[in-house]
Amino acid sequence: MLKHADIWAGIDALARAHGYSASGLARASGLDATAFNPSKRIGPDGRPRWPSTESVAKVLAATGASFAEFVALVDQRTGPPQQLIPVIGYAQAGEEGFFDDAGFPTGSGWDEVAFPDVADATLYALEVSGSSMEPVYRDGTRIIVSPDATDVRRGDRVVVRTRDGEVMAKEFRRRTATRVELVSLNPEHEDRVIPLVEVDWMHRIIWASQ
Repeated sequence: MLKHADIWAGIDALARAHGYSASGLARASGLDATAFNPSKRIGPDGRPRWPSTESVAKVLAATGASFAEFVALVDQRTGPPQQLIPVIGYAQAGEEGFFDDAGFPTGSGWDEVAFPDVADATLYALEVSGSSMEPVYRDGTRIIVSPDATDVRRGDRVVVRTRDGEVMAKEFRRRTATRVELVSLNPEHEDRVIPLVEVDWMHRIIWASQ
């Protein structure tokens, strides 16, 4: 059964995963900045206020999350089914032996981490070390990545591996017939333009545990 507190907790978790506060997520979704404030979740008469279906749809559009991903966050408070997904350090992702030719995790060097079951058997996690992706992803953050998420859109965060083994987490700007344009998460690092022939694979980041 859906509970008022769980729905709002799911929205808060989705905001954190994409680097927003509750008010920041509301603005990014085209809503009033105070729409998701805690004070707005209970009416003057003490009755709970629920987010509208339209508001949830706008949140999903703004973050690029699927409805299944949102439901997994809502269910997280009540103990959802878990799946174990492979995890390695971010720096290891550029080494040989961790991904097959199609960009899927392979080999025995992976650890495992529990994640809500979202019916995607291809998920894997990379654990960030250092400060190169701050303020979006800090040291110790685990970013959850889906090779099956092929619907990459402008503003999505992605992990890209080049054919020479370089791995980077960036914001997707656009893809042309000849190149991919990426925006750095850390303003101290330059944006990247990579010829398509040099891209080994590009996977969408669907979640991050801060």
